[in-house]
Amino acid sequence: MLLESITLENFRQFRHESIDFAQGDNGKNVTIIIGENGTGKTTFAQAFFWCMYGETEFSDKNMLNKLVAAEMKPGQESKVQVILKLRHGTVNYTLMREQTYRKDYSNRVKGDNTVFDIAIKDANGNTSYVKKSQCESEVKGILPKELSRYFFFDGERIEKMSKDISTGKKATDFAEAVKGLLGLNAMYSAIQHFNPKSRLGVIGSYESSYDSHSNSKIQEYTQTIERCKSEIAKIDARLEELESQIEQASARKTEKTEEIKQYAEGEELQRQKERLIQKIARAKDSKANVVKAICKDFNSNMSSFFSVALMSRALELLSDRDFTGKDIPYMHAKTIEYLLNQKVCICGTHLDEGSVPYTKVKALIDFLPPQSISNMISDFKKEAKRRANAQQDLFSHISDNLAVISQQDEEVTDLQDELHTIEGKLSGGDVRSKVRAINSEIQLCDKVIRESGAEKDRILLRKGGYESEAERADTERRNLTLLDDKNKKIEIYKAYAERIYQELLEVYATSEAEIRSKLETTINEIFKQIYEGGLYLTIDEKYHISVYANDYDGDVETSTAQSISVIFAFITGIIKMARDNRNASDDDAKLLSSEPYPLVMDAPLSAFDKRRIKTVCEALPNTAEQVIIFIKDTDGELAEEYMGDKIGCRHYFDKKNEFETVLV
Repeated sequence: MLLESITLENFRQFRHESIDFAQGDNGKNVTIIIGENGTGKTTFAQAFFWCMYGETEFSDKNMLNKLVAAEMKPGQESKVQVILKLRHGTVNYTLMREQTYRKDYSNRVKGDNTVFDIAIKDANGNTSYVKKSQCESEVKGILPKELSRYFFFDGERIEKMSKDISTGKKATDFAEAVKGLLGLNAMYSAIQHFNPKSRLGVIGSYESSYDSHSNSKIQEYTQTIERCKSEIAKIDARLEELESQIEQASARKTEKTEEIKQYAEGEELQRQKERLIQKIARAKDSKANVVKAICKDFNSNMSSFFSVALMSRALELLSDRDFTGKDIPYMHAKTIEYLLNQKVCICGTHLDEGSVPYTKVKALIDFLPPQSISNMISDFKKEAKRRANAQQDLFSHISDNLAVISQQDEEVTDLQDELHTIEGKLSGGDVRSKVRAINSEIQLCDKVIRESGAEKDRILLRKGGYESEAERADTERRNLTLLDDKNKKIEIYKAYAERIYQELLEVYATSEAEIRSKLETTINEIFKQIYEGGLYLTIDEKYHISVYANDYDGDVETSTAQSISVIFAFITGIIKMARDNRNASDDDAKLLSSEPYPLVMDAPLSAFDKRRIKTVCEALPNTAEQVIIFIKDTDGELAEEYMGDKIGCRHYFDKKNEFETVLV
C-alpha cells in the first residue's frame, strides 16, 4: 500500500487542503510537512485514520471546522470529507469518508453517521465501486486496523509502545504485527481450521460424526471426551486470563518499582524494608531450629524428666534407713510363709497371729529372696543417680536453648518494630503521597500475582485430570470404532487430519522461529544505525524485546530514547524484511509475503538529540518505501539537512488563526 494523495474538506482546522505524496520517483520517497506546535500536524495525521477506519483519538468527536459551523444558519448543513488515494498491489483505490452536519433551530450542530465509499481502478483502467456493506472488509484486506498503528503513529503512540517494552509488558501487539505483516496469517488460519479444540474445525467435525448404533459405548465415550474438552477449554480460557493478570501485574509492579526509584527516600526505604524482611525470616528460621532441638532432647529424656521428682523423694526416704546385714543367708521368703501357716517356729515357739513372735517372723519376708531389699535399694540408687544426671543435662540444654530463643524473640521484635516504622513511612504521612500510592500499588500487584498463581496451580491439576480422562475415553472409543467399517473410516480420516494439524504446527513453529531470528538480526542492524552505544536487542518467543549492553551481563534499563529507537527499529525491520523478500529471486527464500507500506509519523524525532535525529533520518528512507513525516519546525531544518536528497515533496503549515490552517 503506497499513498498517492489526501484531500481534506472542512476537517477540523483544514477547510480546503490536499497533498500529493512522494512515491519514490528518482529515489525521492519522503514527504515532509513542517509546522509549529498547534498548527495542526496531529490533526492532519489523524485524517488518514479517520478516512480509513472512521475513528480518531480526539476527545472532541466533532470533525466540522469551527468557522464553517459558525457561518451555518439554522436548518443548513455542511459536510466534512476526507479523500485518500492509494495503490495496493496492482489496484488503485479512492477512499472517501464524509459526515454531514446540520444546525438545528437551537443553534446546535449535530453530525450524522459517516458515509464510506471506495472506488477501485484495476490495471486495465476499469473503475468499479465496492458495495457499502463490504467497504470495511475491503480496508481490512488492505491494512487491518489493529496493524495500522505500526504505520500511522504519533509521538504519543510511540511513547506508549516504548513504555510497553521498558516495563516488559506482554508483547501481543508485536507478535500480531509479525504474524500479520510477514505472511504467517494464512498458515495460522489453516491451523485454526484443523484445531481439535474447536467443534467447528475439521478434527472436531470428525469427533461428532461417529456412528454409535453399532455400539452404544461409542456415544458414551464421545460424550465423555466432549465434556472433558469443554472443561479443558474453560480452564484454558481461565489460564489465559490468569496469565494475563500475572503479566499485567508483574509489568505494573516492575513499572512502579522503577518509578519508586525516582524518589531517593522511597528507594532507600524499600531497600531497608527488604533487608529487614530477610533478617526477620532468618531469625524465625533459626528460632524454629532451636525449638526442634529442644523437642528432640525432651523426647529422648522425658521419662527421666518425669521420674526424677519421685526418685528424689524415694532417696530422701531411704537416706535414714540402713538395710545392711538384714538379709538371712540361705533363707527364702516362702520358708517364712510356711512357718506362719504352720503357726510354729523352727525353734518350737508358737506363732499365733497378732503375737510378738508372729510379727517379728513375718517382718523377715522384707529382707529375703527372691529379691533382697538391700540389693533392690542399691540398684534403685544407682538408676536414680543416672537419671538425675541425665535430667540435669536435659535441663541444662533446654535452659541454654531457651536463652537462645529469648534472644531471638527479642531480635525479631526489634526487627519487626523497625519494619513497622519503615512501613509506616512508606504508607504514612511523613513520606510524599506519590511514594505511598506507588508502594500501595506494588503491594496490590503482589497480591494479584500471588492469588492468580495459586489459582493457576489449582486448575492445572484439574486440567491434568480431564486430559487423562479424555485420553482414556479416546483409547477405548478407538478400539470400538475399529470394529465398524464406517467408524473405522472416520477414525482414519481423523488420524490424517490430526497428522496434518501437527505438521502445520511444526512448520508454523519453524517458520515463525526463523522469521523471528531474521527479525532480531534486522532490528539490531537498524538499531545500531539509530542508537549507537554498544547495545543490542533480543526477541524471545513471546516477542518480549530486551536491550543489552555488549560488555554487560544483564538487562539494561531502557531510556525513552532507547525505547523509541527500538520501536523505529522494530517497525522498519519488519518493512525491510518484507521489502527484501519481495525482491528475492529464490522462491525458497520467500518465507514472507507483504505489500509495501508507508510510514506516516507525527513528530517522531522529538525525543532524540541531534546526533540520533541524523541517524534516524538516514535510516528511515532506506528501509521504508514511502515516508511521510509531520515534524516540528525546530526539527525541520535538521530533517531537511539529513534527508534532503530523499525529499520529493515538502509542505509547511501556515496557521491563519485558531480555527484555520493552510498548506504552503
